[in-house]
Amino acid sequence: MVFFVLVSIHEWGHFYFAKRAGILVREFAIGFGPKIFSYKRGETRYTLRLLPIGGFVRMAGEDPEVVEVQPGQTVALRLNKQDQVSHIFMDQLDQRNNTVQGVIEKLDIEHALYVKLDIEGEVQKYNVHPEAVIVSKLKETQIAPHNRQFGSKTVGQRALAIFAGPLMNFILAFVFFCTYILMAGIPVEQPQYVKIGTVENNSVAKGILTPGDVVKSVNGVAIGGDRTKLIELINKSPNKPMDWIIIRNGQEQKVEITPALNKQDNIGRVGITVPVITRNAGFGEAVQNGAHIMKDATVLIFDGFKKLVFGQFKMDDLGGPVRTFEVTGQFAKAGLPQLIYWAGILSLYLGIFNLLPFPALDGSRLVFLGFEAVRGRPVDPNRESMVHFIGFAMLMLLMLAVTYNDILRLFKS
Repeated sequence: MVFFVLVSIHEWGHFYFAKRAGILVREFAIGFGPKIFSYKRGETRYTLRLLPIGGFVRMAGEDPEVVEVQPGQTVALRLNKQDQVSHIFMDQLDQRNNTVQGVIEKLDIEHALYVKLDIEGEVQKYNVHPEAVIVSKLKETQIAPHNRQFGSKTVGQRALAIFAGPLMNFILAFVFFCTYILMAGIPVEQPQYVKIGTVENNSVAKGILTPGDVVKSVNGVAIGGDRTKLIELINKSPNKPMDWIIIRNGQEQKVEITPALNKQDNIGRVGITVPVITRNAGFGEAVQNGAHIMKDATVLIFDGFKKLVFGQFKMDDLGGPVRTFEVTGQFAKAGLPQLIYWAGILSLYLGIFNLLPFPALDGSRLVFLGFEAVRGRPVDPNRESMVHFIGFAMLMLLMLAVTYNDILRLFKS
């Protein structure tokens, strides 16, 4: 669900600003690969695809059109009430009712919008409606006049349509971070007590401590509001009984807990969380702290990219969709505020990642638009398409390798 929201808002950014610029959007897709669900509304087909690794908005003019109509082809035309061509049928002509049939002598469905049809030796000219559709193999494809194509728009309009995807992710991340602060609160600067947050099942604390217990002292050491002191005492006492005094429902109780040895870190562990004591945040504080979280998270994300570029990572450090779903499930179990925080991190990462100048990503497309702005003419579309295709193939190979590693790690664990 988190993935669906993040990708949808990203693609909606592309979609909205493309429509604002007058570009014909042929498809709004979540995922890649075979279609699972599809429906058409207005000019756009909305699809849900099998592989949950992204999404795309297909704009007219970005790629070569699949259906081509050329002189010499026999077609059937259906006219609307204004005698404009509304449908161009490419096959099954004998089954097309209320049409005129003939051989195309000449046509222009990008600029002048007309078709000259040779009907039994007599040439007739028909005006084509700007939203006419071509029907071939029971599939309808709306024509894209030049002023509805991606390439016909100014560099600024096209750049905005491309940048809008990551921009929506940045806005959504900021909203998530602010919402997290409003829900989780702001840490109290000098807390007066330490409270138990959660108790793990099958832990040594299960049945002894309960969420909400206030820890007064451990082995005669007053804890007060110092959660770090409590954690240090537990870490230093593996397999050693500890006397705790807790306050539960206003009553002091003495309990004994023996921390288990965490062999990986060689420290004691009792299986509890000790949350930071917080207070409610005002709207202004939520905005300010949300901005701080966003800044710190951005720095961490770029540090990760830096390690990736310079090879300072192991394969297990990378995660694909499987790892993302796994971690998302862990945050969901921790509570709604933590899930919202994680969704903000993912949204921010998605926005930054897509702005990297790597082929097939939004950042690369913006680089090509920058070249066009400097040169005064666009890069050869065929060459640009080839660059993006190679980049997309490389990303898919990396995704397959990371996903394979994630699945192996799950089986090993």
